[in-house]
Amino acid sequence: MTRWPLKKLGEVSDFINGRAFKPNEWSSDGVPIIRIQNLTNSNTRANYFAGKIDERHAVKNGDILISWSATLDVFIWERGEAVLNQHIFRAVPNPSQVLRTYLFYALKLVMGELRSKTHGATMQHITKEPFERTEIPVPPLAEQERIVKLLDAADELRKLRAQADRRAADLIPALFHEMFGDPVTNPKGWPISRVGSLMESCDYGTSQKANEADRGIVVLRMGNVTMDGQLDLKDLKTVELTDTEILKHQLKQGDVLFNRTNSRELVGKTGMWDGRFKAVAASYFIRIRFQPNIEHPLHFTAFMNMTSMKRRLAEMARGAVGQANINAKELQAIELPLPPIALQKDFAARVAEIRAMEAAQAASREKLDELFQSLLHRAFEGEI
Repeated sequence: MTRWPLKKLGEVSDFINGRAFKPNEWSSDGVPIIRIQNLTNSNTRANYFAGKIDERHAVKNGDILISWSATLDVFIWERGEAVLNQHIFRAVPNPSQVLRTYLFYALKLVMGELRSKTHGATMQHITKEPFERTEIPVPPLAEQERIVKLLDAADELRKLRAQADRRAADLIPALFHEMFGDPVTNPKGWPISRVGSLMESCDYGTSQKANEADRGIVVLRMGNVTMDGQLDLKDLKTVELTDTEILKHQLKQGDVLFNRTNSRELVGKTGMWDGRFKAVAASYFIRIRFQPNIEHPLHFTAFMNMTSMKRRLAEMARGAVGQANINAKELQAIELPLPPIALQKDFAARVAEIRAMEAAQAASREKLDELFQSLLHRAFEGEI
């Protein structure tokens, strides 16, 4: 095994933190402010800054950005000129020490190891000084170039898989438009109903504190429903409840979860519980049960996750900066076109087929990720 000399990150690159933009500095024009949400989800709406930009905070295509609070990860920015918000470092590599792309992959490895050490923490967070003291192997530039070519080839497979996943994610909204029409203009002339009139019940989740000791029943939290309405059950906690509380809060297959409290970009996330195990929802959610002969939960979740509805929810949300809320009364007042239940059931069956395809793609993606991570470790151990 070849062992390359180790150097501290602070020796091979500068790491510049973004600035804290105040809400009164946000604008509708200027350059986009890069927040962590804009790195993790390219569809997240950006705030803009029209003032004078400090060159240290200016971002251009190809820059390496590191999110160091809440989300620990590394990104290459490719969406034009922008300005950097706090909680993100911009890496400025020393070209005599490291190639830019070699540093990017080294940081990918470092951040992956940091995530594994902080798994389960309420708020993942790193500070600059210990981060800059972290060591990475630094071979000669020619060897760095060889390693980069190998890792680029492996990463290209992951990018192709991600492109296919993005196309699959567009299938359900496209199917909704095909079968029901645009819910804003309602070209098929479906009758309009208020959400509240379609419900059997509408309840808040439990406010009991969750634990990580696997005591009690699984509790679904904000992060367990994704922006596009799918379930993400990789990080689960439990909560201890009495039998009476479990009877009150336990989820049933087909229950819809509406995320009533979150950031303005994320409030209103809506997903359907599939009943795969016993669980309750946290108080961040409103649990909705629909009258089965009127409204299918998959029709409703698809409607709530349409782009037009996401915009409407963001406009509805109330609250302070960083914390927005839509309560049960406001949720029940939302109006939607109501197609016949038979057509909704047909839509749900086709959605189930799409979800099955997505599950197969997710398994393929996990295998590619495992392969890439293995190659990444071997590359920096000098084994390839």
